[in-house]
Amino acid sequence: MENLIDYIVNILINKKATDILLLDLRRLSPIADYFLIATATSIPHAQSLCDEIELRIKQEFGLLPHHIEGYNPAQWILIDYIDVVIHIFLKEIREFYGLERLWGDAPQKRYAE
Repeated sequence: MENLIDYIVNILINKKATDILLLDLRRLSPIADYFLIATATSIPHAQSLCDEIELRIKQEFGLLPHHIEGYNPAQWILIDYIDVVIHIFLKEIREFYGLERLWGDAPQKRYAE
């Protein structure tokens, strides 16, 4: 699992996502083990992050997402790999929904861009 998370984080960093945060939900929720949250600078940027993650995870791990939501309008894209759910937000949408606040009890790990 850590290999998958690290791989996704590297994709996000290389594709210039910002404010990358991992929430460990294993003790808090049956929804997923981890939420990986990142901010995109624009709608095309959010879509390119989603496309790159989907392509590279398929190539490297042979995994396809269980579900992708929000690709259009791409203000909040959710990529569901069951155990790891990736949330790609535009900044103002991320601030509005505040997943970090909602899951405030979850252990967090921030990544430097």
